[in-house]
Amino acid sequence: MTGMISKALQIGVITLTFALAACAPPLGNRNAAMSGPFTIAQQGSFFVGGHDIHSDMLSTVPKYAASGTVTVDQMYVHYQIPVRANPISLTLIHGCCLTGMTWETTPDGRMGWDEYFVRRGYSTYIIDQSGRGRSATDISVINSVKAGKTPPSQLPAVFAASHESAWTIFRFGPEYPKTFPGEQFPIEAQAALWQQMVPDWSASLPTPNPSVPALSQLAIKLRSTVLISHSQAGIYPFQAATIDTQGIAGIVAIEPAECPSASGDLVPYTKMPILVLFGDNVDQSTRWAPRLKACRAFVAAANDAGGKAQLVLLPDEGIHGNTHMMMQDRNNLDVADWILRWIDTHVRVAS
Repeated sequence: MTGMISKALQIGVITLTFALAACAPPLGNRNAAMSGPFTIAQQGSFFVGGHDIHSDMLSTVPKYAASGTVTVDQMYVHYQIPVRANPISLTLIHGCCLTGMTWETTPDGRMGWDEYFVRRGYSTYIIDQSGRGRSATDISVINSVKAGKTPPSQLPAVFAASHESAWTIFRFGPEYPKTFPGEQFPIEAQAALWQQMVPDWSASLPTPNPSVPALSQLAIKLRSTVLISHSQAGIYPFQAATIDTQGIAGIVAIEPAECPSASGDLVPYTKMPILVLFGDNVDQSTRWAPRLKACRAFVAAANDAGGKAQLVLLPDEGIHGNTHMMMQDRNNLDVADWILRWIDTHVRVAS
């Protein structure tokens, strides 16, 4: 009897060991990826989407012509392709008031997900949303108002997030400048995050955002890519899937501001694996708690419709303290490894 108990205990220990190993970040792979020179096979940039408009209000500066044709609403894409790249690429889509810098070097100077994913063998495609960063927008109405030809009420809605409002939205703490216990964002480097933030034109752009059809075009071009979105842009991959599921190998929505309606047409979302990922202290946020609830309802409905969707809170996986900006948190590579394991387990080359 003692021998049987001992054997059962031994099996239990072995099982637990394998379970813990499955949850732990692959340190050997990370060390190998982080060591040595950063080697890529190719890098570059291009634009997707956009359309031409003719305007007589391109300038109010006398030395520049006011009339002519310009291209607007295009989406900028920067890419890096590693040697012996995985056939599945990763497309990284930033959120409100930010640009593709979100995924690059962290505010305190550590490696961002862009470089890390490439070091781990994945090609990355980093976008600047239409009307943000290196992607253009239409300024005609602004100049028309300045010239007195259009009433000020027609000015486009543009906003900028303050340090104080971003602090609570990003869940660094319950209010500025307090922090949540154990939060992972490098608060000492917050000034470098504020430097990344830009005015947001999204409220002035068409619905869906012009970035959405551009993402659909990009996915078709790439043939097999995981659309990884954040915050305001969290809904974009889902909207792109309703246009065409071609090329979308999977969707990873990081703390999306919106998930698709649980009562809507769910068929497009049954065509690829979906991960909705949230960090810590969500239940303490009046902004994020309802969004988490709505995303839970969507995931349940998508699975009932035959999909393969999953909603995960990082604390449930033993990863604690993550803010809304988890790609910049101190443990950002732990989160990156968790996402890569999910991709390796669930995502296959798009047919």
